[in-house]
Amino acid sequence: LKIFDTESGKVRWRGTSGVLPFNAKFYPENESEFLCGQKNKIAVQWDTRSNRIVQRYDEHLSAVNDILFIDNNRRFVTTSDDKKIFIWDYGTPVVIKHISEPQQHSTPFITLHPNKKWFLGQSMDNKIVSYSAINKIGRLNMKKQFSGHLSAAHACQVDVSPDGGLVMSGDIMGFVYFWDWKNVKFVNKIQCHKKVTMGAAWHPTQNSLIATCSWDATIALWN
Repeated sequence: LKIFDTESGKVRWRGTSGVLPFNAKFYPENESEFLCGQKNKIAVQWDTRSNRIVQRYDEHLSAVNDILFIDNNRRFVTTSDDKKIFIWDYGTPVVIKHISEPQQHSTPFITLHPNKKWFLGQSMDNKIVSYSAINKIGRLNMKKQFSGHLSAAHACQVDVSPDGGLVMSGDIMGFVYFWDWKNVKFVNKIQCHKKVTMGAAWHPTQNSLIATCSWDATIALWN
């Protein structure tokens, strides 16, 4: 694992647990701490000041794919190849909510809606699913499921526009798809790349700008 200075490009910190890391997220309340999902089914909490792992979250049965902070950063979500979604209190290695249904598929990418009330996941049955991030945390919102794109077996990025009005996803055919958040209707799709569009991210303040990246080794900015 390495932490880079975004201005100089220099490595500010490096560390390893000896296990392949899959995803890392800074703790929003303290930039000296971050969580990392690993191949060995464990999420670990690093403290860069002491250069050591200070907590281990070990409940999944397979690799931990993604991590997301919710509920004013008091809790976080982990997803895994075991097709389960777990919700934890930060700093406490006990799952407070298990999301696991017979028909549930793996969700290797998750993101938080700008209203902070919902988090969305890229489900491996070619759907984007939504779960509550506050109150009844982890409740599946059957009315907010988005489909039409192809994402099976690929962790294509999902994002939501800064105003919360549009949902966006990459696609294995190189498209980026858009849906209306309120009525869940398909809005448009753009052919962005020749191969899988893995990354699709909105500009944090401008609804008209998105960035995409692909297995065709290109990064593009779209207006």
